[in-house]
Amino acid sequence: MTSARYDVIVIGGGHNGLIAAAYLSRAGKKVLVLERREIVGGAAVTEEIFPGYRFTEFSYVVSLLRPEIIRDLELPKHGLKILPLPSTVTPLDNGDYLAAWDDHDLTRRELYRHSPRDAEAADEYSRVMARAAKAIKPVIGLVPPDPSSLSWRDVRGLLRLGRYGASLGEKEIYRIAKLVTQSSADLLDEWFELDPLKGTKSASGIIGTFLGPRSPGTAYVLLHHYMGEIDGAFRAWGFAKNGTGGVSAAIASSARALGVEIRTGATVAKVIVTGGRATGVALENGDEFSARVVMSAADPKRTFLQFVEPGHLPGEFVDAIRAFRVRGSSGKVNIALSELPQFTCLPGEGPLHRGAISISPSIDYIERAYDEAKYGQFSRQPYIDMIIPSMIDRDMAPPGHHVMSCFVQYAPYDVEGGWDDAKREAFGETVIRTIERYAPNIRRAIVGKQVITPKDIERIAGITGGNIFHGELLLHQLFFLRPAPQWADFRTPLPGYYFGASGAHPGGGVMGAAGKLAAHEILADWR
Repeated sequence: MTSARYDVIVIGGGHNGLIAAAYLSRAGKKVLVLERREIVGGAAVTEEIFPGYRFTEFSYVVSLLRPEIIRDLELPKHGLKILPLPSTVTPLDNGDYLAAWDDHDLTRRELYRHSPRDAEAADEYSRVMARAAKAIKPVIGLVPPDPSSLSWRDVRGLLRLGRYGASLGEKEIYRIAKLVTQSSADLLDEWFELDPLKGTKSASGIIGTFLGPRSPGTAYVLLHHYMGEIDGAFRAWGFAKNGTGGVSAAIASSARALGVEIRTGATVAKVIVTGGRATGVALENGDEFSARVVMSAADPKRTFLQFVEPGHLPGEFVDAIRAFRVRGSSGKVNIALSELPQFTCLPGEGPLHRGAISISPSIDYIERAYDEAKYGQFSRQPYIDMIIPSMIDRDMAPPGHHVMSCFVQYAPYDVEGGWDDAKREAFGETVIRTIERYAPNIRRAIVGKQVITPKDIERIAGITGGNIFHGELLLHQLFFLRPAPQWADFRTPLPGYYFGASGAHPGGGVMGAAGKLAAHEILADWR
């Protein structure tokens, strides 16, 4: 048994935990990060699944990582490099395609050949959504105040929020209110007529959430992803050099340079409570570490229902955490290829191979996929978002070979009969068969494939329910309600115990805001 004293112990070496640790160490605190796996990153990892083929196993694109975090932690100096994804192509069943390129005029001409009306509407839609994203962006950096509290901290937060609301125009307020409550299908039906355009755009509203595009609230999820930003450009998405594991590696490098100690293979068994206060952690191997403050960057269920013994938290709070919805709905199929998939809509090697390829021909297509998931089945005609990282970063695969990342919905965590090898293989086969409709050579090109279900995400990455956002982005699980009413300010009912992960405000994605805000609140209380 070992025993050591730290100022702060961070449970979980995902990107939020690493970011919090870096900020705390930058402020002069002695910080220890404990990660259960042998590598850091949580769901933002890159691994060599087959010899020579490197995959971003879970999360796979980068856009939401806050620019201020990149600057503060000097991440480019530590190896962070974002490679833009220049296009999104949606293959169609009639052999045609719909494309959005990184060239505005090319995209406008592409839309015009399908629908002159939508080509005219697209620019105004983009402006409206960009304004809404910019209007709501400051909320990401706010610590959610408790509207039921009369404490000075919460009253001050409400006043700050009120001043911010007063600075918005009438149209912005109405627009945000509408976006937060309506479905992505209703939103897009107001703007466009072209089914593939609406289908592809609506997909951003269902990612990581067990809802269909016609479900109320999915317009906010769409807006959440619209806040993606690269070098100041909204709605820009990219692939990190060396995959999302490259993002985690850069953050970990910055944290170590600032003095953070990171231990891998260190599974936390429980938070030690002394005199009604969190005073350290005990590992499964018996090691114990003490600290003035413990912060969890794990998901809410593990943070409050596994690490803390019953009786140390109020019953009402525990009930709220138990009710917090974390149902995983997304799967991944990672494919090693001996050659590029040849899409019949755009034959030969071309720009589509360097961007995203989306199987999303209509809103109805995605809604029908959701219908199957609602009743416990994985979707037989799923929504698939594909990228070929080796076309952007040649180090991801052997020369002449490629890796393909397929994000898939829907794959429910609680699939009927449970996930087993046969069901996992059937799910993978469904994905290959769906791609084969548009790229007939895909099957012969497969060298190996890794099929990941929400159950696998839970097992490998340690995320309860396999939900990539640690909890669905639903209206009743946002802002001052995330993860529970009265406890959205990164503090918890257990003194000395803090929470800063994707299950906290402002939500999921490789964003880092929760880790940064949690570190800020720890330091505020320290003073």
